[in-house]
Amino acid sequence: MTEFLRACAADEIAKGAALAVDLDGTPIVLVHAEDDGFYAAYDECSHAAVALSEGEVDGCTLECWLHGSRFDLRTGEPSGLPATEPVPVYPVEVRDGDVYVSLTPSNGVTR
Repeated sequence: MTEFLRACAADEIAKGAALAVDLDGTPIVLVHAEDDGFYAAYDECSHAAVALSEGEVDGCTLECWLHGSRFDLRTGEPSGLPATEPVPVYPVEVRDGDVYVSLTPSNGVTR
């Protein structure tokens, strides 16, 4: 069975916002997307070592603030250059008003 770790309260992340959290030493960006879903990804761009949590949320994508690559929060895949490699994305559950994340990537990408 996959272990889920509590990341934060769901109301700590406004819709359309991102939040950086550290889960057992792994930097994670949590996003409350415009579809009202919660998503988790590794908090580092696959092109440059910068925090994705500082980028802009648009729908179910997160933009790297440094060079503008966008990553699909469901798959981790970049939608444009300069990034060509996906970022790890993680399963998320919302339980009793809290957001939980599994550190086993759902897309098989590891860092």
